[in-house]
Amino acid sequence: MSELTRFGISIDESLLRQFDHLISEKGYVNRSEAIRDLIRDALIEAQVSRDDNTETVGTVTLVYDHHTRDLSDKLTEHQHSHHDAIVSALHVHLDAHHCLEVVIVKGLVSQVRRLADELIGTKGVKHGKLVLTKAMTAQSS
Repeated sequence: MSELTRFGISIDESLLRQFDHLISEKGYVNRSEAIRDLIRDALIEAQVSRDDNTETVGTVTLVYDHHTRDLSDKLTEHQHSHHDAIVSALHVHLDAHHCLEVVIVKGLVSQVRRLADELIGTKGVKHGKLVLTKAMTAQSS
């Protein structure tokens, strides 16, 4: 682990109370670790949003009514056409009509976004979301 640096910040008391409440709910043991996580998240988000050639991993989450005609087949077809970007998929039956599908993806940001857009944009998908991250290296922790 690299050497730690201490720094101070000025913050509104009300905002700090809200932050302390949030980090307590999330189970952080101190403010420092919570702030480190916020910084990591911001840096990863900035990198994957500005560089389409960055290697990324992530998830595409879909909710849909499986009774929608040919929807399952279309989603499977999209996944097969991007087989090189798909690591795994999880399919869950939420109720008698609705399914949740989580597709784990890996590849260049541009490739993964294209796949996610195809899946989320498929007629009959009620909700979809792409979440991207990067594999952390010892240098970036």
